[in-house]
Amino acid sequence: MKEQTAFRIRPCADDDVTVYESPDPMSVYCYSPAIVVLPGGRYVLTMDLGGKGVSDLPGPKGSRKGYITQGKVFVSDDKGRTWGHVHDFPFMHARPFLAGGVLYIIGHCANLMIIRSDDEGQTWTAPVRLTEEGDWHQAPCNVHYAKGNVYLVMEDIAPHDMTVWPVSRIQPVLMRAGEDANLLEPDSWTFASRLAAAEAFSSERLDYFGVPFFPENSYYLKDQLNCPPVGWLETNVVQFTDPDHYWHDPEGKTFHLWARAHTGGTGFAAIAKVVENVDGTMTTMLEKVPSGKYAVFVTCPGGQMKFHLLYDEATRLYWLLSSQSTDSMTRKERLPAERFDLPNNERHRLQLHYSRNCIDWCFAGLVATGSSPKQSRHYAGMAIDGEDLIIASRSGDERAKDAHNGNLITFHRVRSFRSLVYE
Repeated sequence: MKEQTAFRIRPCADDDVTVYESPDPMSVYCYSPAIVVLPGGRYVLTMDLGGKGVSDLPGPKGSRKGYITQGKVFVSDDKGRTWGHVHDFPFMHARPFLAGGVLYIIGHCANLMIIRSDDEGQTWTAPVRLTEEGDWHQAPCNVHYAKGNVYLVMEDIAPHDMTVWPVSRIQPVLMRAGEDANLLEPDSWTFASRLAAAEAFSSERLDYFGVPFFPENSYYLKDQLNCPPVGWLETNVVQFTDPDHYWHDPEGKTFHLWARAHTGGTGFAAIAKVVENVDGTMTTMLEKVPSGKYAVFVTCPGGQMKFHLLYDEATRLYWLLSSQSTDSMTRKERLPAERFDLPNNERHRLQLHYSRNCIDWCFAGLVATGSSPKQSRHYAGMAIDGEDLIIASRSGDERAKDAHNGNLITFHRVRSFRSLVYE
């Protein structure tokens, strides 16, 4: 036993700080953490609450098809050691970001919603709707800056009659706005064309990669293993600036979408690309490899769950924060009772990788782990602060309802993260 213990990997950011704790773990769940570093050094962290107990909490709340949610803003002026709650907002899946020196939070509650702060997050405008139609979705993924513009992805769910998770009908939509524009104005934003997963890569055309892994169900069946049709969701945006990359665009008009791939298995992300046209419109399409074949699924450690991509100018590397899977080939009925949903849904091991090209990934470290499969460390967001990587995690302890519905938002720091790079 002592020999085995000596070779265990030590998590590089397990000394976490609790930012928020649910007042009732059985009815109020902690979701959607995201984090940004302001120029003056302040950290701003956003999250949202779900569950039947949210309606009894004080403060503004939103409703998405009867699902009640509340977003929260926390700030830290001491490098994450302590946190103060400064604001609540009535929408979900939000992310904070800077544009033109101004702080915004964008999310949705059926329609896209946005708020703005001009005093480093202390006070906020009233929520503004950016859309008047659609069924919007999206976890807080990354934000990209290029050519004086800010780019991010939100997702519109196409009409459907399924009673299972409609990931096959999700349409990732790249959004662009000038950094110096007033992003509370709907006209400041340009939306790319839509492409639903079912239209881009139907299950009938997939074979030889074991996708989908389980038989698919479009309608929920009680006491059965339910695997929705193959789809994509929770999308990041990346741009390849290396002229040696096969998918590099020397004109800088191509952006790639890197999304969680729902296949029933593990280790894949789903991708597409968006091309800016001469007239300023943006078109979403599938990428191709040199053989002329389409590329939809690419290798991605933890691509089966929500992940976060971050490009570091100093190392010219892409950093990937994702969930580590260790037992997805174990039959569902033989997994521990506290494991959530399908075998590919392991959520308690948060890992870090880096890559020069978003295809070939090097393992950098195990960031944090829960003490059991029920005690999640997942759905995390990250930002760079000097030499460190700071992380906000959707977490849980032994009191959590389950691995999906955690009771904590935790803050983690990977010190000197660039020193994890090896040749």
